Amino acid sequence: MPLLDVQNISVSVEEKQVLKNLSLQIGAGETHVLMGPNGAGKSTLGNALMGNPVYTLNSGKIIFDGQDLTDEKTDKRAKAGMFLSFQNPLEVPGISLETFIRSSLQQRTGERVKLFQFQKELKANMQLLNMDESYAKRDLNVGFSGGERKKSEILQLLMLKPKFAILDETDSGLDVDAVRTVSKGIEEYQRTQNGGLLIITHSTRILESLNVTHTHILVKGSIVHSGDASLVKEINENGFDKYIK
Repeated sequence: MPLLDVQNISVSVEEKQVLKNLSLQIGAGETHVLMGPNGAGKSTLGNALMGNPVYTLNSGKIIFDGQDLTDEKTDKRAKAGMFLSFQNPLEVPGISLETFIRSSLQQRTGERVKLFQFQKELKANMQLLNMDESYAKRDLNVGFSGGERKKSEILQLLMLKPKFAILDETDSGLDVDAVRTVSKGIEEYQRTQNGGLLIITHSTRILESLNVTHTHILVKGSIVHSGDASLVKEINENGFDKYIK
């Protein structure tokens, strides 16, 4: 049984249909890459999977870890083990990064967080991501650079340990060193959690050190072609033209 089973979903935004009868299966330990031209519906898929109310699911089902989450709200999906890394992480004044992660972890597991162990793990993961420890005490994303916001998202991924993560353009706007660091964090998640991953990206730099198992091409709201990691290389060399046609 797949970890995530997306069955013929059609999704609209403000009455405009964006995704059409899209199906996708992702297993535990698999890393799927979703690519496609601008406006294809890649971010729409990520938001629809997480239950963003702006996106209307008109038909189809979303089965996750054996549960039908089609009509469930975002918080129920997060508690079930789903995670979405935002393309443009928002500032949240009044709550520190550390407090936000600790509170989210408590909500996710339903258990009291052991502070000493939590802070030890937080420190280790911040070191892995080359994050200054002072950021843990700062308000979430307030005054963070673009690179630090993306690292903050990956830090949350490593601390929350979801069963399935959607990474939406996590590498956008990052320099080469930051991409390498973020990629190292994703690689650590792959290594330690055996979770499912859906990486939505335009650039493929972030994929270089990752074990990609499946690649999908999304055009005008439909997956028009799927393959293995070699498809990423083909798209890099030849673009999307033949799939658009």
